[in-house]
Amino acid sequence: PGPNRDPNTFRNRSPGVVSVFGSLGWMSTVMPFPDLNLMPDSQSSTAGTTAEDTVVTGKPLVKAEPIEEWQIPPSSSPDQSASSDLVAEFIRISNLFRSAFKPQQVEGYGLDSGAIVAVPDEDNRGLIEPPSGVSSVVVSPRPAKFERPRELARIAILSHDQRTQLRQVMKQTRMIYECLRVHLLAEERKCPALGQGRRARSDMTAAGMMRARGLWLNYDKHIVGPVAGVEIGDVFFYRMELCVIGLHGQQQAGIDCLTAERSATREPIATSIIVSGGYEDDEDKGDELIYTGHGGQDRHQRQCENQRLVGGNLGMERSMQYGIEVRVIRGIKYENSITSKVYVYDGLYKIVEYWFAVGKSGFGVFKFRLVRMKGQPRRATEVMSFAQRLRREPLKVMPYGYVSFDISNKKENVPVYLFNDIDGDQEPRHYEYITKSVFPPAIFGQGGINRSGCDCTNSCTDDCLCARKNGGEFAYDDNGHLLRGKHVVFECGDFCKCGPGCKSRVTQKGLRKGLEVFRSKATGWGVRTLDLIEAGSFICEYAGVVVTRQQAEILSMNGDVMVYPGRFTDQWCNWGDLSQVYPGYVRPNYPSLPPLDYAMDVSKMRNVACYISHSKEPNVMVQFVLYDHNHLMFPRVMLFALENISPLAELSLDYGLADEVNGKLAICN
Repeated sequence: PGPNRDPNTFRNRSPGVVSVFGSLGWMSTVMPFPDLNLMPDSQSSTAGTTAEDTVVTGKPLVKAEPIEEWQIPPSSSPDQSASSDLVAEFIRISNLFRSAFKPQQVEGYGLDSGAIVAVPDEDNRGLIEPPSGVSSVVVSPRPAKFERPRELARIAILSHDQRTQLRQVMKQTRMIYECLRVHLLAEERKCPALGQGRRARSDMTAAGMMRARGLWLNYDKHIVGPVAGVEIGDVFFYRMELCVIGLHGQQQAGIDCLTAERSATREPIATSIIVSGGYEDDEDKGDELIYTGHGGQDRHQRQCENQRLVGGNLGMERSMQYGIEVRVIRGIKYENSITSKVYVYDGLYKIVEYWFAVGKSGFGVFKFRLVRMKGQPRRATEVMSFAQRLRREPLKVMPYGYVSFDISNKKENVPVYLFNDIDGDQEPRHYEYITKSVFPPAIFGQGGINRSGCDCTNSCTDDCLCARKNGGEFAYDDNGHLLRGKHVVFECGDFCKCGPGCKSRVTQKGLRKGLEVFRSKATGWGVRTLDLIEAGSFICEYAGVVVTRQQAEILSMNGDVMVYPGRFTDQWCNWGDLSQVYPGYVRPNYPSLPPLDYAMDVSKMRNVACYISHSKEPNVMVQFVLYDHNHLMFPRVMLFALENISPLAELSLDYGLADEVNGKLAICN
């Protein structure tokens, strides 16, 4: 590994080599892809090869086919001499033209471009560190020369533990990407000079910076089949994130393939496609898909010429001939999304046939019929569509099982469903629903900080009192997403003069996402979301009756259920940690909190959050917040999303319980 590469990040550089990463404690096997020259006739000869048979020590050398060069035959007559001069001039101009179209690094992101551009100076390709005191977003990174991989590979996961740890590596990489993207947006807002001229997109800049630091996953192999750590149903808001994790390596092209120039067999092989409605001849039936090849469109996405069987189209045809499956990512429009499209991984498909036909615009297009492979989980796009119908017409979609369509009795901004099709238990209905924790009245009359607020009008500024309480920065971006996790976040409250639209008022606005309490044989009671929840966004408050530890000990003797906020794991430390991108990054230690010594009684008064399951691999984190009082010993417990959470996915939280505890509070069993 290079000096900037994290040795803990999943990297396999040799096919067929078993790599052991001691610090991660997992092992992965990269299986060499079968020689395509032997297929499909000799497919049976390689089908019986096992992982043990393919393990080698060292990197096998692949014999590259020689590239034919232009040869000028010797001339023997004046006519032949003139002809040779004409050929030589043609070759000179051709080479000049091809060199002008040499792939370049566009805007520092390492993306191939067909534009005629000047070749950048090779000495200026390193990552440029910002000088001391200057915002890190001012200087865009210029990463080292990036080349797409030249070999196909399959990743074989050997055990459940290895698959789990690879999943955690994937989540950590995606968290870094999202935190870096949000950070760049926030820095851009603070620097007015960045608004002059053309602005760099934060999603592309974040991807370029991560690649410069060696944080991309699976970038040194062209993965065939499933990508380690990625599961069906994973949701992405930006296409560059697909490149970062190695799910789809093209920023714009819908077909990702190992090109003929990089392939040892000189044949392109398609490995993944994106279906986003960019071609009018596409027909998407879910498990069966008619996919139109690429090419022949103008800048308005209108077909203006016939397609050719080259590039990605030829790669699709070759993948069909060799029986190679392709990954399908669908780009769909989803309500209340922060981006125009959401990209969802829907699993593996087989290309069963292709043909050339006249499209709707009157030009010839290639069409490929793909069929989803069996034995995979339900399509994520189908689940998301089901969730949308469930919110609008629950009884038509699920006529049986719903006990209540709002256990909050309209106390929340959105209804909270209660679903049970297993038994007759209706326990969540038999208690008082509260939207906020109930604190002792004395708490509001004391505290370590005076009861004072900012004097801002309409919205807060960077130098207001509330910003200084948070260490001189805002806690949220313009979409209400948490920028960095801290010990405690101060929001504008009752003592501030700013209006309700202030960006520093997020958690006090209450629940905004549709949630459902459901009965499960595996987990007892649980909570799942009916909406798509973005990473870093606020979900709800964990509400109960706040009591002192001495009171909690007495109430526990009566069988009351107690939750101790001080025991929640500090997952907030990971959110916004950019130490792998910025070597000089320091985790914020201000503002800080003293040790929390209170409990919450959730036996008689609680909200939907009290039914969230316990997990050592949670998708929800706790962030302590203060806004209606300033007593540092009694902050409110707010829940934020640790990752993008798909509709109908169960929420989980690390309560800090011992490993032997099975994971549910008493009210959930």
